[in-house]
Amino acid sequence: MFTGIITGVGNIIQIEDLGRSTQFGKRLAITAPAGYLSDVGLGDSIALNGACMTVTTLDVPSHQFTIDISAESLSKTAGLDKLGRINLEKALRAHDRLGGHIVSGHVDGVGSVTHFSLAGESWELRILCPASLAKFLATKGSATINGVSLTTNSVRDVEDGCEISINLIPHTIGNTALGDLQIGSFVNVEIDLMARYVERMLQAKLTT
Repeated sequence: MFTGIITGVGNIIQIEDLGRSTQFGKRLAITAPAGYLSDVGLGDSIALNGACMTVTTLDVPSHQFTIDISAESLSKTAGLDKLGRINLEKALRAHDRLGGHIVSGHVDGVGSVTHFSLAGESWELRILCPASLAKFLATKGSATINGVSLTTNSVRDVEDGCEISINLIPHTIGNTALGDLQIGSFVNVEIDLMARYVERMLQAKLTT
């Protein structure tokens, strides 16, 4: 489990094919900030742009680790198939503060940036999410975008999906990789865990 509070910005520095066809996944080599891996062990979970992955090799002195990502996961996520900066969060410990919201690290869909511009001292980010996620998104609700726990300012249903508007304060821009986004960028979206369970309860009630 995670909280959506980014604890470091890493960098994918190498991508290695694990096979000769698209049925195979890839091995990613990632650098982390100095000291970030001091309490990480082999097999630990780290969320990369919101997708929970397992540390497969570890080089603490070089601040590097690798993860293996399956073809299935690559097809359901964004930003993990190319070199560049990514958001990192180590798994939640029982005694940690829950500064964001409960995040599973399982990507529910891929959205696209439709607007990203300055709004006063902050930035307004709009994301077009898949129509299948629309019923889980609400004004002043929670959504995880590339691993970052964020509050939706507004939600607008459109013909090809659901557009959410989010305000990013300078701290978020400076301490995550969200500042690298551009119009047309694809992002990982995870809906609020509570919304998922409410939907399930409503479905179960209708069938009883």
